[in-house]
Amino acid sequence: MDGYAVRSADLREGVTLRVTAAIAAGSAASPAIGAGEAVRIMTGGPVPHGADSIIRHEDTDDGRESVVIRNLRDAGRNIRKAGEDFRAGDVLFEPGQELGVPHLGVLAAAGISTPSVHRRPRVAVISSGDELVDIDDFDPDLAGGKIVSANSVTLAASIADAGAEPRDLGIARDDPVSLREKIESAMDADLIVTSAGISVGDHDHVRNVITGMGGHIDFWKVRMRPGAPLAFGDIRGTPWIGLSGNPVSAIVTFELFVRPVIRRMLGLRNLFRPTLPARTRNPITLGAPLMHFLRVMMTPANDGVYDAELAGSQSSGVLTALARANGLLILPGDRLEIAAGELHRALPLSGVLDTSDRLRLT
Repeated sequence: MDGYAVRSADLREGVTLRVTAAIAAGSAASPAIGAGEAVRIMTGGPVPHGADSIIRHEDTDDGRESVVIRNLRDAGRNIRKAGEDFRAGDVLFEPGQELGVPHLGVLAAAGISTPSVHRRPRVAVISSGDELVDIDDFDPDLAGGKIVSANSVTLAASIADAGAEPRDLGIARDDPVSLREKIESAMDADLIVTSAGISVGDHDHVRNVITGMGGHIDFWKVRMRPGAPLAFGDIRGTPWIGLSGNPVSAIVTFELFVRPVIRRMLGLRNLFRPTLPARTRNPITLGAPLMHFLRVMMTPANDGVYDAELAGSQSSGVLTALARANGLLILPGDRLEIAAGELHRALPLSGVLDTSDRLRLT
């Protein structure tokens, strides 16, 4: 506060104190004040030794040589004590703390301009398929034979949203030579993510190319839907995750498998989003005894639980349902028939991904 630094022991309504000095913000502290004395002080000024209160101007007669105190509401107030926020030797943040705006403010207040942090990992993205074209090369007249590589857009945006630097290396053709060239160009990345080509079709070459390059595959396929054909391994020490080519499968498995890896590379402690209690609003029939992650619209109920309603078709090729959804309802797959009103868990989805660098609005 702008006002007068005083001793609370001297305060009583109508008391007159002798003004001994004036302190502006940024100036050195004045000598200690004694009994019956006051010091004019501006917001941000160092409090003189002996003072324990700042009486604001409007509660005084605003005198220069002496001041009359007319209101005692600020007795013992309006002083920021040294060390009330942090002290020398305090640990401000434990390793693994994600730095947000308030954390940066604390570091600045402590005079720390170069904290030790993890750099953003570089994540290379390779899509594959002879049917794919980049969004900039799409020709509506050829839509029957070519489709836009939506995964190139969504995966790059998901990587950036997770805190890493995406490197979109484009589309590989469905032949081993093209795939190997793309993967070789990704070897300076910290993580390689491929989309499509990891199933058992005649043109699914990714796994063979990786092992042919000296890579290792630690696992292939997971008991879930969507996104069962998922693989993980490394190529000459660089971790690799192979995602399904289906657009919904790629986004869902990125959320469950790739995002936690990126957060681990960032040195963060919390790798997974917390799940929320979700109640089914309608009966659901599952097609296979697999763990399912259904795209749902969640709305909060009065009992602290979220009501979950299917956002549309659960086909792994229908992106619009995922765009409408704000969560993934997790069903373990131990039963194929789910009744309305059952309580399960749901994974909340992040906000709208930033694709403005790839999609130009008109």
